[in-house]
Amino acid sequence: MGVIELEKKRTKPRVIEEEADSIFVASQWQLMWWKFRKHKPAMIGGVIILFFYFVGAFCEFVAPCDPTDYSKKYTYAPPQSVRFSDQGKLQLRPFVYGLEGERDPETMRMLFEVNPERKYPLRLFARGVPYKLWGSFESDIHLLGIEDSDGKGTMYLLGTDRMGRDVLSRLAYGARISMSIGLAGVLLSFVLGILIGGASGYYGGLLDTIVMRVIEFIRSVPSIPLWMAMSAALPIDWSAIKMYFGITLVLSLIGWTWLARVVRSQFLALREEDFVMAAQLAGASEFRIIVRHLVPAFLSYIIASMSLSIPQMILSETSLSFLGLGIRPPAISWGVLLQEAQNLRAIASAPWVLAPGAVVVIVVLAFNFLGDGLRDAADPYAR
Repeated sequence: MGVIELEKKRTKPRVIEEEADSIFVASQWQLMWWKFRKHKPAMIGGVIILFFYFVGAFCEFVAPCDPTDYSKKYTYAPPQSVRFSDQGKLQLRPFVYGLEGERDPETMRMLFEVNPERKYPLRLFARGVPYKLWGSFESDIHLLGIEDSDGKGTMYLLGTDRMGRDVLSRLAYGARISMSIGLAGVLLSFVLGILIGGASGYYGGLLDTIVMRVIEFIRSVPSIPLWMAMSAALPIDWSAIKMYFGITLVLSLIGWTWLARVVRSQFLALREEDFVMAAQLAGASEFRIIVRHLVPAFLSYIIASMSLSIPQMILSETSLSFLGLGIRPPAISWGVLLQEAQNLRAIASAPWVLAPGAVVVIVVLAFNFLGDGLRDAADPYAR
């Protein structure tokens, strides 16, 4: 027993020494990853974000129903619970009970009751409504469905809206636009911020003065009126695809200013460094110095800042669509879905129509946790 303990004491300093050596030879990205994975909220936020991007990318496969199918029979149907117990007997396979609806003769509202006589088991990779994945690949396999032998089964896990459309399916389709528009808007802002802010900080002089005055003017105007003015300039008769790119351009033309100021300040600090002078003496062009030497020097900080800006883009699109100035029906986004929640009477009778708002809150919090973790991991002065 004593020999084993003595051997452990000898190997422990050796392991610590090997870990210290690996730190000294590790790259900047390895150091960032080692520090980032210790940030538990950031890791959880990253998993949530990847989940919603998966839902958005494969929304046709994830959605159990066609988001445009409506049924007057199931208007404002409540969420159906997934059950594992049938009249006191434990069931290993989950299922849902059938819904029976009838209209109230006084209020003319549909009233629903659970019918335990009708039981519909759930199954993975079930066949359902045909669809085209990304508009190209035909299939009818969905991630989750029910075994509907009598043709009367329903699976509304998050209820339905005023037209009897499945809220869960519409949330899945809305994730594609709302999640991608934030990423696309930030990437376009990234390009504009790098080019404009980099030129301003590297060259200085009159160009720097003009750029800074433009940035100060844009940032001095309240965001919401500026969004509304630019969105109102988009033609009403545009298709959903044109409106998507139009809203992305609007958000990017306003959102590039924050990154341009960051890039400018970093360029002002780095342009006098020795490695920049060495690149100039080696005959490198100014564009190569900016792209290959200056930008990579603080790229980790830019990535962390971008992750904190994506939720702002998502909130901006949601706000514009909620006000009717962004994505418009029949396109589906979380802001479009939140228009169902403008009626207080509808919220009182069907609170599940607020589900898109809850999803937006979860995604924004996840991005903030991820951004905090990336910012801490990219901080060169943190220990």
